Amino acid sequence: MTVLYDDIGELVTNDPAVGDGSPLGVLTDAALLVDGDRIAWAGPKNAAPAADRRVDCRGASVLPGFVDSHAHLVFAGDRSAEFATRMSGEPYDGGGIATTVAATRAAPTEALAANVARLATELRRSGVTTFETKSGYGLTTVDERRSLEIGRRFTAETTFLGAHVVPPDHRGDRDAYVRLVAGDMLAACREHARWIDVFCDRGAFDVDEARYILQAGLDADLTPRLHAGQLAPGEGIQLAVELGAASVDHCTYATDVDIAALAAGGTVATLLPGAEFSTRADWPDARRFLDAGVTVALATDCNPGSSYTTNMGFCIAVAVRDMGFTPAEAVWSATAGGARALRRDDVGALSTGRRADFIRLDAPSYIHFAYRPGVPIIGDVVVGGVSI
Repeated sequence: MTVLYDDIGELVTNDPAVGDGSPLGVLTDAALLVDGDRIAWAGPKNAAPAADRRVDCRGASVLPGFVDSHAHLVFAGDRSAEFATRMSGEPYDGGGIATTVAATRAAPTEALAANVARLATELRRSGVTTFETKSGYGLTTVDERRSLEIGRRFTAETTFLGAHVVPPDHRGDRDAYVRLVAGDMLAACREHARWIDVFCDRGAFDVDEARYILQAGLDADLTPRLHAGQLAPGEGIQLAVELGAASVDHCTYATDVDIAALAAGGTVATLLPGAEFSTRADWPDARRFLDAGVTVALATDCNPGSSYTTNMGFCIAVAVRDMGFTPAEAVWSATAGGARALRRDDVGALSTGRRADFIRLDAPSYIHFAYRPGVPIIGDVVVGGVSI
């Protein structure tokens, strides 16, 4: 069945050749034809082809579904007390991860899966149509594999993050843990993951440990991603570029040398506004990245400790208000930028042949994500041509 979404006041295509020539490729007075799970046509509504069914969008804004390229959804437990302590002035150092590790190891598999289902539903309601999730709260071979098996029930974009932190039961021999992650743990997890990640930062893993683990992942046919530059400057961002990582995430303390390396390479810089909001860290200045020509993504970083949000609209509002994005740049980064961070060419844009993943707003423009922060303006979410 073909469905024509007609009378679209503002259609964001993310295809400059389709729209107004801007990166968002905006069309006004537009229509969108869906055939099955694909976009069959996009253009002016007065040139719209016939269809089996018509949906009247009543002048609303329609844009690609958000692509959340960084989330930690497989976990148990609650860290709200830790959040309250931070809001009272306690700095964030990543140490609370061990609390979630203990709760996750103890949780039944179906309880973990139910929590992922709950969070996935929240993501969908906020307009996210594609998302990634990581392991990293098990930190044993059995629990990391279990986490990825659960994650694969909900998304194909799963990331092995055995190198999140060194768990308490290995603090006496971190070298043994690094070898475990790059050896038996990776061997048990590789079939359930597309990506491999390391938290390369102060208090987690150093650049040599990260290189060793990521190279093992490359040898196992997993593509690297990297957490780096969240807590302090370091060599992690340049390591990500060196290894051809799909993305390097956080980048809060990126140096000019880091940004030059990103601009010259193919690695996406994924910025995570929810993390700075929740930890009261300094905001990264997105203008430094964007003006240098770096490809930038925005993601929620949903996790129980440092960014417990599934709301991409909130992240866009914060990015515009505090990180130097324009509304157009923030929306592009949350859609097309996220797709590039996941190396996906079928999502993040609305042009012929792409997946029919899009959102209709109860608003006339995408600018309302920043203009009306916190207001639920998502009208409809369509995934693979099906309204959910």
